[in-house]
Amino acid sequence: MTKLIKIITLFLCNSLFATHAQELTHYLLPAPREINIDKGYLNEIQGAVIPNHNFIELIENISPFDIVGDVKTHSSPLTINTFSLEIDSALRNKQAYCLTIDSTSVKIVGRDNAALFYGKQTLQQILQYSKDTGKPIPCLSITDWPDFERRGYMLDISRDKVPTMETLYQLIDMLALWKINEFQLYTEHTFAYKNHRTVWKDASPITAEEVRMIDAYCKAKFIDLVPNQNSFGHMENWLMHDQYLHLAECPTDCNTIWGTRSRHSLNPLLPESFDLMQELYAELLPNFSSQYFNIGCDETVELGNGLSKQECQKHGKGKVYLDFVKKLNSEVNKYGRKAQFWGDIILKHPELISSIPENMTAMVWGYDSKYPFEENLPKFEEAGLDYYVCPGTSTWRSIIGRNKDAFTNLGRAAQYGKKFGAKGYLNTNWGDWGHWQPLSVCYPTLATGAAYSWNAQMDPMELIPTALNKFIFKDSTGNLTKALLKLGDAYLACEIPEGNANAFHLMLRRYRWTMKGHYQTKMLKKKNLLKAEQEIDTAILLLDQSAPMSRDAQITVDEIKQAAMLAKHGIHLGLARLNAKQLATENISPDTLQILANELDTLIKKHDELWTIRNREGGLQRSGQKLNDLLEFYKAID
Repeated sequence: MTKLIKIITLFLCNSLFATHAQELTHYLLPAPREINIDKGYLNEIQGAVIPNHNFIELIENISPFDIVGDVKTHSSPLTINTFSLEIDSALRNKQAYCLTIDSTSVKIVGRDNAALFYGKQTLQQILQYSKDTGKPIPCLSITDWPDFERRGYMLDISRDKVPTMETLYQLIDMLALWKINEFQLYTEHTFAYKNHRTVWKDASPITAEEVRMIDAYCKAKFIDLVPNQNSFGHMENWLMHDQYLHLAECPTDCNTIWGTRSRHSLNPLLPESFDLMQELYAELLPNFSSQYFNIGCDETVELGNGLSKQECQKHGKGKVYLDFVKKLNSEVNKYGRKAQFWGDIILKHPELISSIPENMTAMVWGYDSKYPFEENLPKFEEAGLDYYVCPGTSTWRSIIGRNKDAFTNLGRAAQYGKKFGAKGYLNTNWGDWGHWQPLSVCYPTLATGAAYSWNAQMDPMELIPTALNKFIFKDSTGNLTKALLKLGDAYLACEIPEGNANAFHLMLRRYRWTMKGHYQTKMLKKKNLLKAEQEIDTAILLLDQSAPMSRDAQITVDEIKQAAMLAKHGIHLGLARLNAKQLATENISPDTLQILANELDTLIKKHDELWTIRNREGGLQRSGQKLNDLLEFYKAID
């Protein structure tokens, strides 16, 4: 009997230990490469754990720079604890660290200072686990390193939303927690160039002084703030002003793959186009410490359809494109920087990839869940070029997210990026058509991208709830993250083909156009829209039952609820159109139009109210106008 009791006791202890270990690993995002959890605990003396809160406080507050090569000790009545950080350049993998915890000591060994910082971030997660659960810190060893040398996040600040400095600092803290080491602010017209006030005067731009402040804040957290200025396509915020119109490839309408377009791309044959970029680079680049610079050059859809048509027909559109990009690269090199450029256009001319200068980095972007990274990456690998994989959060044109598509896209980018040796992984967060998605809607896919960029083989989906609940929202109920994830999957109930938008945003954007003429909207059905609304309503209930304690708890809840209600308005408009003659908005009944108008009017007021809590005022009018246009359409019909 005694022997049986001992066996049962041993089994229970092992089971409890296994549960303990599993709970701890859920706190670690990105997931470490190797972790061994040993028996025993920090401060355990003869089977009893002696609390030493002063030692834990020391670890939390001390900076890695203060203690490299030194050992810090702290005494309690029964133990002496030591905490050390050491550099070991012999560690084989870049940015590798080893974290060891035993009964009396905590030690981090890193290949460099950045590695020590990453080890300390992992340690902070372990300490948070102990605080939350009240359980002692187990003895363990972690050996860890990233799959991608460069792990980035890009935020669009040109599609209406320019965040406040406080918002940017909060975001940078989040990126640092998850070991992101590159940050880009996608810019078209939202840097305060001194000679171009006309372009940015209504946009609340980032100033040179602010860039230097952001750069320093990033640097302290081992994040490289990479300047980003589109330099060829997507120049509409410049070319819309008549004083720049002479630089346009298409000053008036021309036919493109996007339909009729004008004032979108620079004319690369015009010397003044290059002169403008020279001037902008000279003012922008000195404010950044990074050796890299993203010059953009994506989606030059007007090229060859306007003033450069004859030259493109003579020499080839790809050559005209690459010649201008090479000129931009040479200008970048004058400042000791290396140019990054979006890879979409050159992929249409793969025979020219080998002609790209070796010091350039291709940013290979694609956001569909089936984007062929496996086909496109080898083209740059074979040319001997550095390149990044650039998936996305898929939150733009969604209001509340498209999580399934995003998670697949993020995972495939990591899988094939690692397989073919990509230098970096850049998770992009765009703001197309009003930037109606709040920043908090993007957190699940931001965390997922960060996890994959560190450990490409580890599916992080089980880790996301803890990462958000414990470290971002500080929500003991867990309901806020549940609500976010449910909202991000609500689009699936609509059962329409995948695309760069979900049904809710499509309804609010395409209200003038026929539903039967679009590959997604023509598949909409009432029953599926109603199912989606039920999913959103369930998420709102979860949101109401959450209890976040983060510094920005109230705005987070308010902005997520606003997004949910705006998505519901898209559903209500869709249902009304499906009941209307020819499925047309103008044929919706007067009573229903009045209900829709009242609902949207309330949402617009809330949109305006919430905007300036996280963002600058510039861009609000442009974002809100898209909703106001729909409201005026309702009223005009009525």
